Amino acid sequence: MKLDTALIMAIIAVAAVYGTVIVCQQISSDGMAIIPNDPGSKSLNFTSPAFQNGEMIPPQYTCQGSDISPPLKWKGVPEETESLVMIMDDADAPNGTITHWVLFNLPPDTRGIPESFTAQDKLDNGAIQGKNDFGDIGYTGPRPPPGKQHEYYFRLYAIDTKLDLSPGATKDDVMHALKGHVIDDVELTGTYSR
Repeated sequence: MKLDTALIMAIIAVAAVYGTVIVCQQISSDGMAIIPNDPGSKSLNFTSPAFQNGEMIPPQYTCQGSDISPPLKWKGVPEETESLVMIMDDADAPNGTITHWVLFNLPPDTRGIPESFTAQDKLDNGAIQGKNDFGDIGYTGPRPPPGKQHEYYFRLYAIDTKLDLSPGATKDDVMHALKGHVIDDVELTGTYSR
């Protein structure tokens, strides 16, 4: 049976639209491919009592203040979650994405991180902190060069395993280890400029 040209073009157009949607779902804000096991199961909600999504991070959480970590809260962790991962990045850095915080193996019943979180590499609850791009364990706050406003992405992942990584692991180590294990993920964005 012969299909006419108009029908073929319509099929190609629909395929292109769906292909674009799939690609958008698989690429996170920093260009890393992250494919949740079930993209339809999104339930995580991620907030901060210190700033609203997309708004300015208060100075006390930056290099111009006390450089302490902001309080973070979340809910809606899927039941099958074995651990949580949290990564903070500056995607607007002049030389490419800079990672400010790497935290993994948080217990699934954790519902947030308090203000001024410890710089300890391994916590009593089994959570582990990695090394950021400043060479430090734990949080290093926004410190953009004067001028352009930068966006800072706090991304939370619910995963179906614990990561077999040591304290001081880098973001790249963590992102490689969690591939294929993401159940759900959510992003909170803050901005800052000097």
